[in-house]
Amino acid sequence: MNNNFKKIALLIGDVAILYFSLYLTLMARYWGGYSEKIWSNHFWPFTAIFILWLIVFYISNLYSLNLAVNNLKFYQSAGRAILISGLISAAFFYLLPQIGIAPKRNLFIFIIVFAALFYLWRNFYNWSLKSYLPKNNIGIVGYNNLVAEIIKEFKQKPHLGFNINFIVDDKNPKNGPEIKLISELENLISRGGLDAIILSQDPHQSENLRIALFNCLRHRVNYVSLPDFYETITGKVPLDNINQMWFLENLNENKKIWFDRLKIIYDFIFALIILIITLPFWLIIAIAIKLESRGPIFFIMDRAGHNNKIFRLIKFRTMREEGNDRSPTRARDSRITKFGRFLRKTRIDELPQVINILRGEMSFVGPRPERPELSETLEKQIPFYGQRTLVKPGLTGSDQISGEYHSPSEADSLKKLQYDLFYIKNRSVYLDLSILLKTVATVLSSKGM
Repeated sequence: MNNNFKKIALLIGDVAILYFSLYLTLMARYWGGYSEKIWSNHFWPFTAIFILWLIVFYISNLYSLNLAVNNLKFYQSAGRAILISGLISAAFFYLLPQIGIAPKRNLFIFIIVFAALFYLWRNFYNWSLKSYLPKNNIGIVGYNNLVAEIIKEFKQKPHLGFNINFIVDDKNPKNGPEIKLISELENLISRGGLDAIILSQDPHQSENLRIALFNCLRHRVNYVSLPDFYETITGKVPLDNINQMWFLENLNENKKIWFDRLKIIYDFIFALIILIITLPFWLIIAIAIKLESRGPIFFIMDRAGHNNKIFRLIKFRTMREEGNDRSPTRARDSRITKFGRFLRKTRIDELPQVINILRGEMSFVGPRPERPELSETLEKQIPFYGQRTLVKPGLTGSDQISGEYHSPSEADSLKKLQYDLFYIKNRSVYLDLSILLKTVATVLSSKGM
């Protein structure tokens, strides 16, 4: 059972719980006087707010299988999502009195009933996922650090639903899992029950592996490369397992030409709308910046853009000018003003970048642009780092919603590159929308970015 099916099952279950909670609420509220008319009067208004609830749940990452475990983080995220959804629902009914119902008490009862049933449903789902729902049985050919990382991921997240039947390799690492010889591969596959074989070794470079795989043709097993499997599980590209051929095979830009043209259009339209709506607040922000410290309102800096073309990125100034050496931001940086800290925490300092988007220098979604001098240094240290500029830089991206903070260091830049390459390879309207929605959750929780 693949991950998409599991997410769909979560969504269907949540929708069922929403409507069942409404039914129980109306039964309890109008006990003895409940009728089909009462249900029909409430059905469509609540359907409208249920759509909003599901969007909030998605933004809150409640359909991420990495979060869909019954731990403290899940309960906090779910509780916050239900509270926000409840407030949105109250505002919805308050602003639209013409709906014809005044469900203040009904809404309060509904939230309590739904919260109880939602937690019960999610507990049942995860228990079923771990205990009864079918798992994907896989075999792994070859053992390396990436395989060790995947094994660790499965142990920490059993709800992902993968079971490793065997690992074959020419070597058996010390302090590692039990590994069988490649010569035993056909016998292991013939036992059946396998969904896929993960290849962490290149058959072109191993005659023994080529012979073993050739002998297994009659068993009709699906083969998946380790980089592709790793991407599916983590949402990152494994840099140790890619080469120039990976880029030639996966980054064929002709396949994305229509999406890139569409993106130019919706980037411009949305940037223009945001500029028009927020422009009156720019004056208030500008006055607050000038009152707190001397210096310009905007902070303008060079950044490496599409195909490493340099452009001038615009932000609201959040630092004092006095003694500012323009070095990268540090933890608890004393150069940041009090109002600047608020702007950074809420990401309002990034708002002027809509001008960069209107100019065609940036997009809403894409790899974050780096300083040219830092980018030049990292290109020498990290293989394929320059390929992150194959698309326009973005106001937000895959790395910004990962839940991790990455500094400009070489180690963290390598991690960012894994997320950036995943986006470049898989970019689509759906992925852009997903990243934008999850960015809202990141901003509200004051994490990442």
